[in-house]
Amino acid sequence: MEAIDIEKKQWWRKRRFHYNKGLVIAGITAFMLYAILGSLLIAPYDFDFEITLFTIVFQGIGYLFMMGVANLFYNLGYAIDKQYNTTNSEGFRISLYKKGYWFSFWLPFLIPVMVVIVYFVQYAGKPVPVILP
Repeated sequence: MEAIDIEKKQWWRKRRFHYNKGLVIAGITAFMLYAILGSLLIAPYDFDFEITLFTIVFQGIGYLFMMGVANLFYNLGYAIDKQYNTTNSEGFRISLYKKGYWFSFWLPFLIPVMVVIVYFVQYAGKPVPVILP
């Protein structure tokens, strides 16, 4: 392995903690937004919508698994850098990192967005069902 390749690998390795910290922040924030929007928009119409300790733990484990998948894709950053950054441009590397970071950061927010879409497609404009005792 050439010295430049080792330098590139170390550059990506140094930023992995920052990347994972962003994923944790995004995941927690997206889940909180999902819980708030789901409770406000979906729960009044769909009585099966619930957030329990079990669902929180289950979704947390699922998110940890997806963080592992995201870290596999993070390795693509180094592979693309090695393959296409033939001039060893720092600007190329930073741009590639930022694009991957922000894509990964915003991806979990698709779930709360889908909650809003479901609300508008299925429930908007319909009266809230009343449960009689």
